[in-house]
Amino acid sequence: MSALELAAASKEHPGSPPVVALRSVTLTIAEGEFAALVGPSGSGKTTLLAIAGTLERPTSGHVRIAGTAVGQLPDRELAAVRAHRIGFVFQQFFLVPTLSALDNVASGLLYRGMSTAQRRRAAADALATVGLSHRAGHRPGELSGGEQQRTAIARALVGRPAVILADEPTGSLDTATGRDILALLTALNTAGSTIVVATHDSEIARALPRTVRLRDGAVESDSGSLR
Repeated sequence: MSALELAAASKEHPGSPPVVALRSVTLTIAEGEFAALVGPSGSGKTTLLAIAGTLERPTSGHVRIAGTAVGQLPDRELAAVRAHRIGFVFQQFFLVPTLSALDNVASGLLYRGMSTAQRRRAAADALATVGLSHRAGHRPGELSGGEQQRTAIARALVGRPAVILADEPTGSLDTATGRDILALLTALNTAGSTIVVATHDSEIARALPRTVRLRDGAVESDSGSLR
């Protein structure tokens, strides 16, 4: 089964003239893949991730997450798909400064109908996966940039989503820490996670098994096209 499918997905923002951010993109990400979206600023990487992650609806075309067509779902059902099947990692960590690392990770399960104790146990397991058990009680301000991003990654994977979407996950980090985060994502992929990373970093793109290159909102090349 594919983890993610876009079929002729386009995104147009109203204006005079309209701004076309994505142009009829067809893309399939299989379960267990690790793919990079690359391209210059304005190429459509972030828009593609937003549509793939149901944060935005395409103007036309179709999106499937783990086999579920999401384009026509009402907002409540779409939010449920997002909560259960998609994990997000961003360049900015978006951690709640007043919460511990453990509770920040547990917040990724708020819409799962789990008890507080269940959420905290799952969060502890996710922090262990990213090597941060010893920092579980620390707040974001007490963590390094790399530790904050590891916490954000733990929050993304805590619900065992069908796909993890990462938008410039190393963009706010120094080179050495960025390599550590890439190594962590690679280990997660080896363990079975499906991951799509949008990046400007050519070193990251070269390290990944598949590279999808975007330009002007369209797929320019795909090193591992399944179409």
